[in-house]
Amino acid sequence: MLRLRSKHQGFSLLEILVAFSILAVSVGIVLKIFSAGLTTTQITGDYTTAVQIAKNLLDTTGNESALKVAEIKGNENKVYYWQVNVSPKTFSSPELDLQDLPVTLFEITARVWWDEDDKINQREVVLSTLKLATKDE
Repeated sequence: MLRLRSKHQGFSLLEILVAFSILAVSVGIVLKIFSAGLTTTQITGDYTTAVQIAKNLLDTTGNESALKVAEIKGNENKVYYWQVNVSPKTFSSPELDLQDLPVTLFEITARVWWDEDDKINQREVVLSTLKLATKDE
């Protein structure tokens, strides 16, 4: 019996090379997408931590001691560096004489930054709030 042989009995070398090239490019793109996602997750975590530190600094300023003009610096685990500025806030109102009030308004600004070694990629978060303090403090 004679068997009919078809012209195509397998893949040519060129077809295999093209398939591997497409596979290599696809895998490279998928790996790049995953690494970009991991980088974004890390950056988001850093910002979340920095916001929590700044919020904590704003919440505690003026609780342990009386509010007064000050600049305080510090760090968290030598990764996140922070600075708190307390300054009087001027407020003017034509209807109200603020000198008669028994309170003083302060502006508190908390700045948190990280990646200090790399000034180009340094990231920072700045939060600000207003607090009242009695004048006798």
